Amino acid sequence: MNQNVLEAKKEKVAEISNILKNSNSVVVAEYRGLTVVELTELRRELLKKNAKLGVYKNSLVTRAVDDLGHDDLHQYLVGPNAFITCEDPIDGPKIVTKFAKKHENLIIKGGMIEGKVMSAKELKEFAKLPSREGVLSMLLSVLQAPVRSFACAVNAIAEKE
Repeated sequence: MNQNVLEAKKEKVAEISNILKNSNSVVVAEYRGLTVVELTELRRELLKKNAKLGVYKNSLVTRAVDDLGHDDLHQYLVGPNAFITCEDPIDGPKIVTKFAKKHENLIIKGGMIEGKVMSAKELKEFAKLPSREGVLSMLLSVLQAPVRSFACAVNAIAEKE
């Protein structure tokens, strides 16, 4: 094989490894049957949450996955796959799951969240969780409740006197 071709493949594997390493969530989905318009719609939705959709050769992804030590991901690397990567562990799977409900041609095969390989069922359950901002909001409201109750009690005592 030509040395230039080998170098190009090595660079592509390194690029894919870097993308996978820097992503907290990776969703592997079969996109066969989706139109260009539908794929563009999905990409636009993903870009709103700083997520990306990429299509790579399975053989190159297999090498990148081997470099990272995630051999369990091999089972999903069959057929035409789209790889959805996101920095936030919940946003990527949430968008893809919502899109897959509307478009039956997008089939979620599995993926990886924060280094743990998950099946399609597990990813769909994970996507039901609130986002990071939602969890922080809930935490703040829980922390605020006792202080608010105390302030209301003090205010009530002050108004009586």
